[in-house]
Amino acid sequence: MSNNPGQVIQVPNTLRLKVGGRFGSIDPSAIAKAEAALKSLAGNFSQWLQDELDKLEAARQRIRAEGVTPDTVEQLYFRAHDLKGLGATYEFPLVTRIAASLCKLIDNTEKRAAAPMVLIDAHIDAIKAAVRDDIKTDTHPVGRVLIQELERRVAEHAAG
Repeated sequence: MSNNPGQVIQVPNTLRLKVGGRFGSIDPSAIAKAEAALKSLAGNFSQWLQDELDKLEAARQRIRAEGVTPDTVEQLYFRAHDLKGLGATYEFPLVTRIAASLCKLIDNTEKRAAAPMVLIDAHIDAIKAAVRDDIKTDTHPVGRVLIQELERRVAEHAAG
């Protein structure tokens, strides 16, 4: 056995030099322009959100018409996943959270078919109600109750 304790080699942080230090190279005016551009699009958010809701509803109706198949549930998952990403962008963080709960319910491809349709329906109806009634966050009393109950039911289902 050797009694050599080893040697620590300090490698210089060249990444910081390449990107300009801690956010040093990000132009604040570019950020302001991006925020202004997003704000100018806000008038379209309600229509875009409605388009996403229509796709979600179409996926649900396809399940009702064709039954629970790997393809029909996968399409529903994709629609929910899209809403999970877009809800907050469209100024509805509650929709993001409800869609995330729905995604969690049907995330596992091997267990999707076992997800209770009544719980899937409850998520879709909750998303639609939140948008219809302009319930944007879980600080709203109805929004809080909706998301807490949905998440509790998904957790119970996952626990078996």
